[in-house]
Amino acid sequence: MPVTVLRDADIFTADAEHRVLAGGWLAIANGRIVDIGPAGTAPPGAGSDSVVDLSGHALLPGLVNAHTHSPMILFRGRAEGHSLLTMDGWWRAIRKPELHLIAADIHPAAALSYAEMARCGTTLVADQYFFADEIYAAAHASGLRAVIAYGIVELGDEARGKRELATAVDFVEHAARAGNDKVRGWIGPHAPFVDNSESLLRAEASAANAHGVGLHLHMAVGPEDNEHTLASRGVTAAVALDRIGFFAARVLAAHCLDLAAADIAVFANAKHAAVVHCPTAGLRSGRPAITPVVDLLAAGVTVALGTDNAAANTSYDLFTEMKAAGLAASHREGRAGALPAGTLLRMATIDGARALGLDLETGSLEIGKAADLIAVDCRGPGYSAAPDLATLLVYSGSGHGVRHVLVAGDWIVKDNQLMGTDLHRLSDAYQRTYRHFWDRVEAAT
Repeated sequence: MPVTVLRDADIFTADAEHRVLAGGWLAIANGRIVDIGPAGTAPPGAGSDSVVDLSGHALLPGLVNAHTHSPMILFRGRAEGHSLLTMDGWWRAIRKPELHLIAADIHPAAALSYAEMARCGTTLVADQYFFADEIYAAAHASGLRAVIAYGIVELGDEARGKRELATAVDFVEHAARAGNDKVRGWIGPHAPFVDNSESLLRAEASAANAHGVGLHLHMAVGPEDNEHTLASRGVTAAVALDRIGFFAARVLAAHCLDLAAADIAVFANAKHAAVVHCPTAGLRSGRPAITPVVDLLAAGVTVALGTDNAAANTSYDLFTEMKAAGLAASHREGRAGALPAGTLLRMATIDGARALGLDLETGSLEIGKAADLIAVDCRGPGYSAAPDLATLLVYSGSGHGVRHVLVAGDWIVKDNQLMGTDLHRLSDAYQRTYRHFWDRVEAAT
């Protein structure tokens, strides 16, 4: 059995014991972690087929981008001056141009997004958008793990909602038949009550339960969300969803800027519910609300991190999101260190995997788990000796420091280069798609 040993790295395990192994080593075989240990213990020697010296590197689990819309790289830089966390901003900057998308636009855009994510250290992506079959193909080709939710926008058109749900179910079934254990299908209600009706939300939850998949949606994003449900139902969106049995399914709720105590209790009491904090997208929107991460964690709610789309963020760098989340929490709570760096790293790794129901497979560096990991070169500019590895990575680091990326033991990035992927070819295909898409949009306006 071929064995690869990564040695002499400072290892952030993200395991239940919060172990950090200075100068440690890790052994991989058949795509899985077969052994791990600190400095001074002996890694496999004679049986190793390759040994990788990671002196001066940090080794940590691959990062989990728990909320994004990969084809929306097409909108990068196109939403400046618009708050995408309001209905008006979303409609003007995003939804109107989206109506001109065709299937051929999606694969080149998603492929470039997955390449960017891989290069920044992401190994697991929770994606949500239309034309999910095209995203599936791009994710499969990238070698990354992905949970792809078919995005459903109803906006008062009941017939459209039913058609979209049927398409989403077909996609989920197709993904299951494809047999790729790295890429899975989910259902993606865009937003509760505001553009998905109660009857559709009930049907979406029922379909998710029937197929054993999750629901990936936006919640408590803009002022319209709670205003709408408070006016029509007398309660907030999360409470209203709980009352119709929505939280019986696995729920991955992005943003959640405006959560009351009752909403946090809904998440805490749900068996499989998580919040995805997207700090950069929230801060760029101009909204004063900040996701109450400290309160959610205190209540026992799983909180993951996401970049959101490239219009709201422009970047797929989860190191930036960790830093932004730490700064936003300290600002919100009015105290320094409201979210310790180690907590932020766990949000970007094991907690992201847990939010997607994949924490037994990935998210931490432990014997028996998939070898999904990244090596960060801490010898370059911006890094220097520091007493805490997590603080160094979160507040000094960036995705540009990622040197190696492995998924299931396969090299996705090696020595800063994407493996098996021609980035120039992907970029050229994307540039052609970008021009054709925006030419169509401009011709229609």
